[in-house]
Amino acid sequence: MNRRNFVRNMATSASGIILGSSLLQETAAGMAPRPTPADRMKEVFSYRKLDAHVHVGLTNDGPELNVDYAERLGIDRMFISKPVTRGPAAPEDFRAANDFILKCMKRFPERLTGMLTLNPTYKRESLEEIKRCTGEGMWGVKVYYQVKINDPLFYPIIEKLIDLKMIILMHAETTLGIAGYRMKYDQKIKPQSSIPENFVDIAARYPEAMFQFAHIGGGPDWEYACKALRNSPNVYVDVSGSNNENNMVEFAVECLGADRVLYGSDNMYYQSVGKMIDARLTEEQKRKIFFDNYNNILKKGGYHVD
Repeated sequence: MNRRNFVRNMATSASGIILGSSLLQETAAGMAPRPTPADRMKEVFSYRKLDAHVHVGLTNDGPELNVDYAERLGIDRMFISKPVTRGPAAPEDFRAANDFILKCMKRFPERLTGMLTLNPTYKRESLEEIKRCTGEGMWGVKVYYQVKINDPLFYPIIEKLIDLKMIILMHAETTLGIAGYRMKYDQKIKPQSSIPENFVDIAARYPEAMFQFAHIGGGPDWEYACKALRNSPNVYVDVSGSNNENNMVEFAVECLGADRVLYGSDNMYYQSVGKMIDARLTEEQKRKIFFDNYNNILKKGGYHVD
């Protein structure tokens, strides 16, 4: 990356939104004047936004923090979840997590919609939980790494979501041994984590299903992931995560098309908005990613944001 691109991306990434003109006092000679903080926030609020990947309850913070960020950044609605990230993720665990999300929804019905979580190891209980939670207004499923997305244990869950026309958001990673492996951090990848090849496999088995490959900005080799998913049209990627590498969002659009890229934060609120604002995309492409693409997915299941 040359110095011009480095300065540009730093100034207009998440830190640029937060710190504005105080971030870099000097710029390379000949560069265009930087937008003021007020100009930058005006641009942020010019886009409607649906956050397709965000959590509540994984830290001590409650839903008030989510709503606060939504108001600061002009996010119309957040699709929240609380996946079970520790222990066996037994039925009592995922029921309790979903009960918490339902309470959050009821407190902020105009801003928060819940995505239920489950563990397909428990088939009957998971199917019962889908029925219970969707009946209470939840939409879609967020799952973690208890079972790979293409494990046969997932088949009845996926088939039920096909019937409901709802998306399944799966925690995703790349892993050791894959060509071009690159991780930003040592995340101690679990053996049951889903990798791009798992998504390719399950997407081919269930072409009518909708899958969301989580957080290409979460540290994995996003170039490899996008290339691997290129010919899986029912797999979407979200741009959430703290990673703001140059050309990440543009590369996803180039590989997958603008219609298969979703805006999400994974609770990295400023970073995720900043990387979208700074992306070298058309206005139409940004509007699709920020709002239209996920709203079109919602419409398939009879749910949409006006």
